Amino acid sequence: MNSNSSEKYAKKFGTVVPVGSLYTKKNQAVGEFADLVPFADFCRKCGIQIIQLLPVNDSGTQSSPYSGLSAFALHHIYIRISGIKEFSGLYSADSDFRRNYDEFLSEFTYRNRYDYSGISAAKERLLRQIFESTEIFRSGSEDKTLSGWISKNEWVKTYAVYKNLKYKYMQATWKSWQESDRSMSGKEILAAWNDSGLKKSHLFYAWVQMTADAQLQAAVKAVHEKGIMLKGDMPILMNEDSADAWAYPQYFNQKLRAGAPAQGSEPEGQSWGFPTYDWKNLKTDGYSWWINRLKNAAKYYDAYRLDHILGFFRIWAIPEDDCNALTGHTEPYSAIKKEILYENAFDDDRIRWLSQPHIPTGAIEDITWNHEAAHKILGLFADRIGNEELWLFKKSVKGSAMLRNADFGDLCTAEAAEKIRKILAGFWADRAILEVAKNRFLPMWTYADSTAWKSLSEKEKSLLSDIFAENARANERLWKKQSVEILSALTQAVDMVPCGEDLGASVACVPEVMRKLGILALRVVRWCRKWDKEDQPFDKMNEYEKFAVTTTSVHDSSTIRQWWIEEKQSAAEFIKANPEIFSEDAEENSGRTPEEIAGDDFSEEYAEKIISACAETSSLWFIPPFQDLLFMDSRCMLENPEDERINIPGTVTEFNWTYRLPCSIEELAENKKITAGIKSAAEKFLKA
Repeated sequence: MNSNSSEKYAKKFGTVVPVGSLYTKKNQAVGEFADLVPFADFCRKCGIQIIQLLPVNDSGTQSSPYSGLSAFALHHIYIRISGIKEFSGLYSADSDFRRNYDEFLSEFTYRNRYDYSGISAAKERLLRQIFESTEIFRSGSEDKTLSGWISKNEWVKTYAVYKNLKYKYMQATWKSWQESDRSMSGKEILAAWNDSGLKKSHLFYAWVQMTADAQLQAAVKAVHEKGIMLKGDMPILMNEDSADAWAYPQYFNQKLRAGAPAQGSEPEGQSWGFPTYDWKNLKTDGYSWWINRLKNAAKYYDAYRLDHILGFFRIWAIPEDDCNALTGHTEPYSAIKKEILYENAFDDDRIRWLSQPHIPTGAIEDITWNHEAAHKILGLFADRIGNEELWLFKKSVKGSAMLRNADFGDLCTAEAAEKIRKILAGFWADRAILEVAKNRFLPMWTYADSTAWKSLSEKEKSLLSDIFAENARANERLWKKQSVEILSALTQAVDMVPCGEDLGASVACVPEVMRKLGILALRVVRWCRKWDKEDQPFDKMNEYEKFAVTTTSVHDSSTIRQWWIEEKQSAAEFIKANPEIFSEDAEENSGRTPEEIAGDDFSEEYAEKIISACAETSSLWFIPPFQDLLFMDSRCMLENPEDERINIPGTVTEFNWTYRLPCSIEELAENKKITAGIKSAAEKFLKA
């Protein structure tokens, strides 16, 4: 499918679907790579030209594909057991295997959500049984096919050793392993791979990956033969408990966690729990690890989505000892030197006031109602400033997590202790500037809310504001330089079309760099609004960035159905922006206000109108989630709209990432209403 630049960047209509959500009548447990073939037949009939997949990498016990155990390995859950060449013979000859397979099919029949843990474990058991019937297992050595595959996929050696150790330690994080296993060098990992006593165990994981790769590549070939592109997804971060973080510690900073700074709906920001990258070491190695990831993905995809592209410019880095993102900072950074503060009349006492939280005794005494007890509690974590009723945190306090989990013994009641923990953790972030290195500072993201800032004179605020503004300009230059270096190396390494998830990107140079490097931006319709105006009206579809991908929803958001039901004012503003769409062929809406129309129940007619309105986007690609397209037939709406979501951010539950389509692929193929609705939207978009 890879072709010249004009074809790669041609206008195209597509859809996003998680592989696991697909199912056929014969195969109801979970979507598999092979299901992409009949799904592509349906897509071709509807005019869908791109199928975008959410990540399909091995995520171990976590259902979230963004919590990967490997940057390279595919998830065995998507393997079709009956598609393995040894299956038929084993099914006929081995009654135990036949019983296990039949029980697998009968146990995991269709439900609104699939059983991630149950299916994953069951498939691994079946895969082990099949593997143990192979000559590879009997001989304990690679056959010609597996040997050739391994030679082209050297990463699997590290992955197999890691997976076998995870199995040995009952899936516990590598950080809890014995030292000899926890800190293996590259040579030691290779030696473990070649250990004759472990060879069969290691070859099992390599064989599984070869099997998954073969099934996905076969599906890719069939999809391409139907004239349809495939778009993949590259999570920017790796789980700290991953083969990559374990084997390549030089590429990861385990002392920092990636996340997002505080914003309106999230006053403490977000901490995602994943380590940040050490870009200096990655650069020294020519970004080889990242380039190899992309080359591996290029076996399957014609385009790819770079998750959280802002992270290639700068990442919000949070100390591992903190329980929220408030004391995070950008990486990389250009710091404010102490000398600059001196030059602006901020002496050491003033700098201490700005950079270190000052806790008044009264903050604790107001809870304990006991002056002596307040002193004792504060003395556990802070030092008093002379005879003042002010305290500074001890150097032994490394982060807010220590304060949030503090034990005050019998100094106060359990109820008071919980309040005090919150107060102390809150004070930890009460700073105007953050000392990120000795005598090097950055503005706190929330500096304007700090006690120190509010106490400054207008002159001091003006001086600091000028310093902060110059620091911001220096950081913009630094982030632009880093992003161009990294993203140039990555985008030039493969022929896939790069797309960037640039939601919430507040760095001014992001659009410029993305356009320069041919990276398509992302435009989510409900968030494309003029937020600085009174009613925050929606942007006109013909004003959208051309070099972009437009979508109606994302995997972390609600669907358009849930949006319509729960965000009535937003829906009304959308109607105002598209009056022709909502008035055409609809006499019942004549003379009604947008607010009145938005008050209606969601229906297949409104789904069609929303998709039709969005199809007028001037972006190169229009790729809505498949759920949003299915709403054009009310029979495809589940009873509970929330069940149609893929993920609810900030939660870790069995619900997340286990969405199923409400109908089989065979039923889709026979659904004339859905087919016609999608085809109409595709034709309208391509003519827009």
